[in-house]
Amino acid sequence: MPDQYPSGRPSSDTLSNGRSPAGPDSAESAGTDTSITDAAITGDAAITDAGAEALRAILADPEGAVIGLDFDGTIAPIVHDPEQAVADPAAVAALARLGHRVRSIVVITGRPARTAVRLGHFADQAGLSGMTVLGQYGVERWDAADGSYSGHPEPPEIAEVESALPALLDELGLTGARIEHKGRAIGVHTRELADPAAAFTALLPPLSELATAHGLRLEPGKFVLEIRAAGSDKGDALREFAAEVKARSLVFIGDDLGDLPAFDAVRDLRDRGTPGLLVCSASTEQDVLADRSDLIAAGPSGVAAWLTDLADAIESAKAPA
Repeated sequence: MPDQYPSGRPSSDTLSNGRSPAGPDSAESAGTDTSITDAAITGDAAITDAGAEALRAILADPEGAVIGLDFDGTIAPIVHDPEQAVADPAAVAALARLGHRVRSIVVITGRPARTAVRLGHFADQAGLSGMTVLGQYGVERWDAADGSYSGHPEPPEIAEVESALPALLDELGLTGARIEHKGRAIGVHTRELADPAAAFTALLPPLSELATAHGLRLEPGKFVLEIRAAGSDKGDALREFAAEVKARSLVFIGDDLGDLPAFDAVRDLRDRGTPGLLVCSASTEQDVLADRSDLIAAGPSGVAAWLTDLADAIESAKAPA
């Protein structure tokens, strides 16, 4: 697995030539040249060949680039109370800088679009006037340009599931699990329980049965099990958005299972000729994306650091000589 992108960052030159971020355990700090060559980059190198190619394309033509990213665990920390998961100010500031330079920035999240906009303070950032937030895995949409929201009504089955959950949790002895109403989905969080992992495992079968009985689907995450209406996933949402804005290159940054379809979408578009960079926001809880990524960041702070360096690199490249 590659080293993680550190919070203490390398210079913009490091980004632009595709070198591995220097850290105490990285190949570069040990004196090994990790610059992009014709040879495949493996082992401790911090970026894959395909990722480095995509990064070069983004730096050469930022006006054609779409920066796509998840919210929770990517630019906002995972916390006990989801209502307190405010986006990292450094990440939002970097996105605002990028908003002046790239084709578009799109946040694709399982949360309601309104919630992500509020917790991200996206409406308050002048540089994000072209941002789009796709909530509920793409079913809802907020466009910063006019402040408009659109989406589909909540299915009645969601309310039925929410009514059934307290008795189910009581039967399992897990009444301390937090129930979160998310509009077109219901999340059951085990993070605050004495043994979150055991509770998560115990809840998987009964919640899967409950979801199936109501014609819904179960989506596992980081100590959260989400029952939601069938429909769009993040891959569908990203493909449609990229086509809509005519993206010439893509970045997608995510952290857990719900982001896998978006990663698959980037790989599919990459195979069809659109450069794409996959970044994993890593954690100690779940790193299912790490082996599928071109670059690994050390959680939301590492993502904020990388976005800041990307903004630095693009601005430097566009600065007059």
